[in-house]
Amino acid sequence: MSVRVQIEPFDAGEELRLFSEGAKGAGAIVTFSGVVRDEDGSLEAMEIEHYPGMTESALENIRNEAMSRWSLSSVLIIHRYGALKAGEQIMMVATASRHRADAFAAAEFLMDYLKSRAPFWKKEFGSTGEKWVEARDEDEASLKRW
Repeated sequence: MSVRVQIEPFDAGEELRLFSEGAKGAGAIVTFSGVVRDEDGSLEAMEIEHYPGMTESALENIRNEAMSRWSLSSVLIIHRYGALKAGEQIMMVATASRHRADAFAAAEFLMDYLKSRAPFWKKEFGSTGEKWVEARDEDEASLKRW
């Protein structure tokens, strides 16, 4: 079970390989990778900020909550910070369980939390200026189902 907050890029394929090797007894492994999206073609970069220590603690708490709610053998959360360009990976979640329902549900739970409550602040820089990324109503609605 691992939580990493890092500036460096990561190789999702290699992370999945390592995660799978450590997920002994799992019948299901679910992964999700998030990338910087450029919806209108004007994004030059996204800057992600966080408070070291506080962020890791928050992610460890939500990982522990997922472990207590579902029958999981392992969880991985990787989240990047710093300057990222469109198409670069921001994060990855992986869950392992004996059965797929728990692995899928836990991965969705973790994603909804990361999108709405994880202590990261995102600012977009583009051809029209810069702006902080605000919470979206649909992300809040997704979190309420848990």
